[in-house]
Amino acid sequence: MIGKLQGVVDYIGDGFIILMVNGVGYKVYTPEIFSLKENIALWIETIVREDSIRLFGFSTVSAQGLFNQLTSVSGVGPKVALAVMATIKTDTLLTAISTGDAKTIAMTPGVGKKVAEKIILELKSKVGSVSFETTESTGVLPDLLSALESLGYHRMDIIDMAQHLVAQNPDLDLSKLVPLALKEITSK
Repeated sequence: MIGKLQGVVDYIGDGFIILMVNGVGYKVYTPEIFSLKENIALWIETIVREDSIRLFGFSTVSAQGLFNQLTSVSGVGPKVALAVMATIKTDTLLTAISTGDAKTIAMTPGVGKKVAEKIILELKSKVGSVSFETTESTGVLPDLLSALESLGYHRMDIIDMAQHLVAQNPDLDLSKLVPLALKEITSK
């Protein structure tokens, strides 16, 4: 199987690129965004089905690992896994899984509440050991997101900022975080 490809982006399609490697064009599905003629190296996950062989490419081994974890969830295939990874930043996705935030995962096109809950159920113990700032202090994060959503803000627009605020201010409660979040939003 192919493990890694390095070459030049020759074509950009909807969810895939053609990567030219020594005169051979490989169709590689990827959640990442590249530019034409960009020289890139991708870690490749090859998925063989009865009717096709598809290559999925990632800039990092950890992104490839996350893809593999997502596709290990029953009912989540490569297409859904790519959609999740293309819609939600990795740190945001890991936080959503570790805190049980199905609403954030369900914002991905083609992913409903049941699939989002299944992803959380099957991966929570696997990503629970992932160490990043927000996992220690996520108790107030869902409440902060709900409060901001009730004020009319869209979750995908505020989630990164909210995670950052909670991580920077682990001792603050919701009543102090909401004004900080509003100040952050209006300063942009």
